[in-house]
Amino acid sequence: MVWGCVAAKRHRPVALAGVIGIVASLSILTASPAEARKKRAAPAYSPPYAAMVVDAKTGRTLFAKNEDEPRIPASITKVMTLYLLFEQLDQRRISLSTPLQVSAKAAAQPPTKLGVRPGTTIKVDDAIKAMVTLSANDVSMVVAENLGGSESQFARMMTAKARALGMSRSTFHNPHGLPNSPPNITTARDLIVLGRAIQERFPQYYAYFETRSFQYGSRTIRSHNRLLDRIDGVDGIKTGYTRASGFNLLTSAKSGGREVVASVLGGRSAASRDNIMADLITSNLPQAYAGARQSSALAFASATETRDTAKPVAVASAAQDALEETTSSITPSSRQPKAINLANIRPVVASASGSTATPSQSMQWNRGAAATAMAPPAPRPEAPAAKAQAVKAPATTTVAKVEPKAEPRDDEAASKVTRVSGWVIQLGATADADKANDILNQAKSKSRSTLAKASPFTEKITKGGTTLYRARFSGFDTDSAQAACKMLKKQGFSCFATRG
Repeated sequence: MVWGCVAAKRHRPVALAGVIGIVASLSILTASPAEARKKRAAPAYSPPYAAMVVDAKTGRTLFAKNEDEPRIPASITKVMTLYLLFEQLDQRRISLSTPLQVSAKAAAQPPTKLGVRPGTTIKVDDAIKAMVTLSANDVSMVVAENLGGSESQFARMMTAKARALGMSRSTFHNPHGLPNSPPNITTARDLIVLGRAIQERFPQYYAYFETRSFQYGSRTIRSHNRLLDRIDGVDGIKTGYTRASGFNLLTSAKSGGREVVASVLGGRSAASRDNIMADLITSNLPQAYAGARQSSALAFASATETRDTAKPVAVASAAQDALEETTSSITPSSRQPKAINLANIRPVVASASGSTATPSQSMQWNRGAAATAMAPPAPRPEAPAAKAQAVKAPATTTVAKVEPKAEPRDDEAASKVTRVSGWVIQLGATADADKANDILNQAKSKSRSTLAKASPFTEKITKGGTTLYRARFSGFDTDSAQAACKMLKKQGFSCFATRG
């Protein structure tokens, strides 16, 4: 997973948008890729580089250097823009075929750009691909204006979302990462948080980051991503570059059951940045945990999913969601930085639960494997039938009425499905059903009066092959649901209200 490219006047093979990831395509704001390569020691960039590597399954820090120092993300900014777009898709406020209106301001954004014209529209599906493969600045502005109503409002949404995710040192002022006064600011640690979140929160859309090319009208738009084909196991990249930021990269890699998310900010050249990232991945991936996921970025509430009625691009709703959401932090644990040494790399068994699995030997350098076009991820059904299970709660708890479901049962779901009406509140979503039940029981224990008449239940959902269990309480109307969430948030829980 890697993320980011901002400006390029010619389309030559440089690291462009790839994958959250975790989530990078080379961004060149004020110069073409060829010109950027000549500026190997970008004179305007002076801070030392910052980097971080985190075990995606445990949240354990494997490497850290200047990870909390402020840096300019450049085009990696687009990962947050895509996060907010994926959120609207996930909540069905828009679909992949929804047309987005192109304003004169959006069309006038500097390169790299797709070349959309004022007064026209672009479908959400094409917008995503243009941002991922081309790192199109004009399309980024189209998304911002359609979801937020204006660039400034969308930037506030981006910053609010960053805070909700636990990105405490990130502030955004535009949706694409072009030079701005004041500039967008982030840290290597915050980008790790974003990379983990977008990968786990939206598995059905994350595959977009691996897009090698797409057809737009009569044009074939190709990604200039280099690392996707140079390192087996890297599942996408997004890069960024401006003179003020240096060469940036956010990526993830998987091999032998191990997963890492890594960020590098402030490389002196594209080559040096890529070499640093290669060292980080090859030296730290063998140390990652090969067992079951122990720490999930999905432990926080997914989004404020207050769905009144289905509507096209709901500007007001999207803005309010981002500004009101409060979620728990998924900031990786800190750890003393360690030296990178590619020599004599040996598999290291992580200690999360004593796994003795050895890493796959597929993590290796390749020389320019031929890129192949990747089919876009299948759109999510308009109304997926979510399964739900009764929660093991205290004896005084009343479980919602269960009714048989006509569709085939899931092997892990009981022959009963909890159906709820009115409003429900959600305290989180996790890949472990027991953890979802624990969340509910803890909330019930700490908020007996608030949840006295509420019924706890877990709701099983499957997205892009990933199974999650939502921890929810039913038995509310609009006002009581909001009041319950307000109280639970004061007690340290994540919470949002939605229709049952």
